[in-house]
Amino acid sequence: MTAVETPPPIPEDLLLRAYRIGIFPMADTRDDPEMFWVEPKRRAILPLDGFVCSRSLARTLRRGRFFVTCDTAFAEVLDACAAPRISEGGQTWISHRIAESYRRLHAAGHAHSIECWISQPNAPAQLVGGLYGVGFGRVFCGESMFSRVPDASKVALAWLVAALRMAGAELLDCQFLTPHLASLGAVEISQKRYLELLNQAQKHIDHRPGDHRPEDQRPDQRGASASPASASPGPGGGATGAVSAAALSLPAGFAALAAAAASAGFSSSPGNFIAQSFTQTS
Repeated sequence: MTAVETPPPIPEDLLLRAYRIGIFPMADTRDDPEMFWVEPKRRAILPLDGFVCSRSLARTLRRGRFFVTCDTAFAEVLDACAAPRISEGGQTWISHRIAESYRRLHAAGHAHSIECWISQPNAPAQLVGGLYGVGFGRVFCGESMFSRVPDASKVALAWLVAALRMAGAELLDCQFLTPHLASLGAVEISQKRYLELLNQAQKHIDHRPGDHRPEDQRPDQRGASASPASASPGPGGGATGAVSAAALSLPAGFAALAAAAASAGFSSSPGNFIAQSFTQTS
């Protein structure tokens, strides 16, 4: 019996190019060697000035229960997000092939993670929550999040929003709206409106004449669309050199956030600084 050969990871340029024209990959199961491109008819975004920081979340941030980092455990966060979940019938859309593709995109500087840790005396810090996604231009596409203790993923998202503000981001894509995301301020918009926002948030990077999303791309009923390999480049993207184009520097935004907290006298409790910033802008 001949073993089924797993296709190679998605090339970094191709994967990034897909995000730049508003599509992303998914698989049916963890072990599925195949994948398909998805373009939702309705898209969830979280306006960066519309994050809902509830009183309970603000208290959690101020207490500093979690130690939060950026890009220190990308592989671990990815693996936790890819683990099959009971709530999803024991399945996951992040196949081994897709996960390896994101690891390579992270190495290229376009995929990032936020990690939440709990420290205990005389014991290594434990990773208890986090999220990861893809950044480019002034866009961050959140892919998945996980939480092993209450509020860990909410804290990770709060830090992400605050860091993206510092980084000058304009668009936080959440892909599909869930009750959890809606409670934190996410809203649903049409794919047409999403593409308008996506294009606007990429205008400052290497725009080339003729860069547009082809009109003949139409998703099927499941949301799969034509492969980005056959599409015209999105704004700022091209068939070659896409990965070397301007990346959204989430780590720089995260570092600037920590520096701002320290300069404001919150070096020992940056979560308090973040909670205060959301209170002032709500």
